[in-house]
Amino acid sequence: MPKEDVMIEKTVVVSMMGEAEERPVAVLVQVASQYESRVHLVTGDKKINAKSIMGMMSMNFANGSEITIVADGSDEKEAVDAIEAYLGKDNQ
Repeated sequence: MPKEDVMIEKTVVVSMMGEAEERPVAVLVQVASQYESRVHLVTGDKKINAKSIMGMMSMNFANGSEITIVADGSDEKEAVDAIEAYLGKDNQ
């Protein structure tokens, strides 16, 4: 049975960075860029392409904030899992 083309999304609590620091954001873009799927992060009324360094720099990442990861494509589950693992790790 063919797989239906549905995007997946998962809300995670950030526990690895304070303000949008350059290095963690750059690494997050690198993680997202490893996947073919379209990947966005959603917080409040912002939906940002996770592969765009400029877009990601405009997000306010703070420990304890909730961010929804939305991915759509052939490797969407792997992309969501990898970003969830990165955002959730203690990277201080």
